[in-house]
Amino acid sequence: MNKKELQDLKKQLLELREQVSDEIKNIGNESMKKSLREASGDLSSYSVHMADAASGSFEREISLGRVSGDQEMLYRIDEAIRKIEESSYGDCESCGEKIAKDRLKAIPYATLCRDCKQKQEKRGR
Repeated sequence: MNKKELQDLKKQLLELREQVSDEIKNIGNESMKKSLREASGDLSSYSVHMADAASGSFEREISLGRVSGDQEMLYRIDEAIRKIEESSYGDCESCGEKIAKDRLKAIPYATLCRDCKQKQEKRGR
């Protein structure tokens, strides 16, 4: 991979990192700061119904799951940026072969070549 291609991928990774970070912040602002009463849409002085409380808890769990997935993606993006800077970007972590350029353009934080990723997915089933 030439220097221009690496710079383009690094730029793509930095933009993706900013998008994911913004999404994490938005999730935190939207759902994590709301009380159960606000999440259920009930701002009256009556107590929160159990079903509304469960619904609010469920929504918070979904939000936490999204944040967890986004945090994992941030880690992978940071690792890819580090590898670009250390000149080890694009090597498959399993077999050591070069990851195809088209795969890296589609998934710039990929750590496995297509074959190793397919093998990993088959083992996971």
